[in-house]
Amino acid sequence: MSGTRQPVGIDTLLERVRAGLDRVEAEEAFAAVGRGEALLVDTRYAALRERDGLIPGALVIERNELEWRLDPTGSHRVAEATSHDLRVVLFCDEGYASSLAAESLQRLGLHRATDLIGGFQAWKSAGLPVTTADTEN
Repeated sequence: MSGTRQPVGIDTLLERVRAGLDRVEAEEAFAAVGRGEALLVDTRYAALRERDGLIPGALVIERNELEWRLDPTGSHRVAEATSHDLRVVLFCDEGYASSLAAESLQRLGLHRATDLIGGFQAWKSAGLPVTTADTEN
């Protein structure tokens, strides 16, 4: 069958995807968000957010809704999805799924979409702000 793609393993796919991303470290993401230059998006599912906490100011959009919520031309977009030029920094728990998600957003035309190296865990390990269920009440 012509045009059939050769299968690749997830490690190879992840390597290829990441080669096309301008991935950021936690401190760089923190500074960019503080300057109003990036939108930080938490793609983790609820159980992980409840277990580990939240990054203050991060927009929570679970992975299965991401493209619909961040497409600036979509009817289900969030208010923050204002332009294809928006710098979106995604994070998951450890920075794997967010790389694949960022590549998907790039295919939608969000050419500055990227992800946080090491995900939420790297942010927390860097001592950057995190709120927990105990501190929210």
